[in-house]
Amino acid sequence: MLVLHALSDFIDCDFAISGSSPSYWYEGRCLQSGNRLKLPRTSISEAIAHGLMQQLAKNDCYSREGKMYGILLVELANGEQRVLKAFSGLLNGSSVVEGWVPPIPGRDEVALEEARTLAQLDAIKQEIFTLKQLTERQQYETLLDEFEQQLQAMSDHHRHCKHQRQEKRQQICNTFTKEALTIALEQLNEESRQQGIERRQLKRQQNAVLQPLQELIVAKDARISELKLQRKALSCQLQAQMHATYSLTNFSGRSLSLQQLMPGGSPTGTGDCCTPKLLHYAATHDLKPLAMAEFWWGAASVNQDKIQGKFYGACAERCQPLMGFLLSGLRPISIPNKDFHITTPLLVNTLAHLPRLNVFESNEFPPMKGEIPIIYEDEWLIAVNKPAGLLSVPGRYRDRQDSVLSRLRHLLADGMALASVHRLDQETSGILLLARDRQTHRQISQQFQQRQVHKVYEAILSGAVIERGKIELPLWGDPENRPYQKVDWQHGKPSLTHFQVIATEGGYTRVEFTPLTGRTHQLRVHAADPRGLGVTILGDRLYGCSAVTSRLHLHARELRFEHPQLEKTLHLQAITPF
Repeated sequence: MLVLHALSDFIDCDFAISGSSPSYWYEGRCLQSGNRLKLPRTSISEAIAHGLMQQLAKNDCYSREGKMYGILLVELANGEQRVLKAFSGLLNGSSVVEGWVPPIPGRDEVALEEARTLAQLDAIKQEIFTLKQLTERQQYETLLDEFEQQLQAMSDHHRHCKHQRQEKRQQICNTFTKEALTIALEQLNEESRQQGIERRQLKRQQNAVLQPLQELIVAKDARISELKLQRKALSCQLQAQMHATYSLTNFSGRSLSLQQLMPGGSPTGTGDCCTPKLLHYAATHDLKPLAMAEFWWGAASVNQDKIQGKFYGACAERCQPLMGFLLSGLRPISIPNKDFHITTPLLVNTLAHLPRLNVFESNEFPPMKGEIPIIYEDEWLIAVNKPAGLLSVPGRYRDRQDSVLSRLRHLLADGMALASVHRLDQETSGILLLARDRQTHRQISQQFQQRQVHKVYEAILSGAVIERGKIELPLWGDPENRPYQKVDWQHGKPSLTHFQVIATEGGYTRVEFTPLTGRTHQLRVHAADPRGLGVTILGDRLYGCSAVTSRLHLHARELRFEHPQLEKTLHLQAITPF
């Protein structure tokens, strides 16, 4: 079966891309030596991935089910370069597909057990579906609604009658005396008692009709809970069997099962992701990895946090714990400074000649901690140059825990005391400020809130705009469509941005943004909305940019504020990487 592909299957081979530093590192610590091992995602691997995206876009079957896809650029023993491609999980129900890297060895050993368990799981799924579609559920809801309407109508009528009785009592007290007054008041009281009896009768009728249905539904719900527990137990049992037989091999020739690598247990799907498939295949076929890239394609993920065509790093739960083992035995990767030659119409080639501010005169990278560049550090503060694609702080879900804050908390001795003073979007790169104690955090947070912090962003827009100006629009985040923000004159909060064009070339515009407020996605909406600039930031798929590019071209370039302890102005700068 053909698995190794020529570069020409994805890109042509005589167009120049300017060499650049990797946009992401797949990394882990060697289990034996403790050394940090790394494999880059580079411009050429992203170009190959874009070529694969173009192939996927030609067939609707790839868009029906969203999943991660990956490519690995490898070098053969004779020095030739080839490409491996992989998908996570199953592709249209199959684990083995012509042209794609096969699954990790071991699945065949539990094939019969897997088929039997999957049949049981499917039967459970069907039974749960049937129980949820029970006609008595709709019947109960309909009858409950009818009774509620009757009770409401009766309550309204009784309330009106009560008001009338109160007026009559006043009139009677002013008109009748003695026995006549007693009889008249008793008649009104009897009317009140009869209406109470009428309401209780309707309640009893409601209970008589609804209780049997409710008891049936409760019993069915109990059965659903029981089935879900069975389903979970079967899935865990199958997963344990598969992980005991799944065997991964690294570049030092060592093989271990998933169960040995993750003895504390592993999430469902571990071993079926692109990364272990690609690296295991390369290790077992004497292929030298040069660069890798993974991206999402198809329908949005369950948590709506994966976007089609966007690059993602190793997932925190399934792949990252395996990276140290998978990369063991791999020789260090050197990233050449010379240009790559490919013909893919990548935007980086068009944009490479746009002028940019020379913030650093030296080409050396600033100090690194966990591959996050540190641009300033003292006993109260730490400022980093956040890479694009990395969260500022951990997300809500377990697969979104990798972030600047979580990495620094793990790497620094005082890391657990760190707190992010502000945030950058995951897709935005640039200066992120963190405080090392509560007092400093509070003091600088107040500066942000009182708009005393000067912020400068640099962006590339996917079209032409006027030279300079300001954008003032109210922004609101629709809770039904998070994280999307929009202009809303009724609910929105005021936001203000000044902008100035730096350069234009080839239909693109390099712009400097100075936001005076700090609303979520403020610059992205101010750029994209017709009432703002009406031109999206390059790579901003969320707000309608259709250009194929590796990242959102938005960078937090400068930050100026008063250091609360040193009592001096800090002006931090980070060179724009695009």
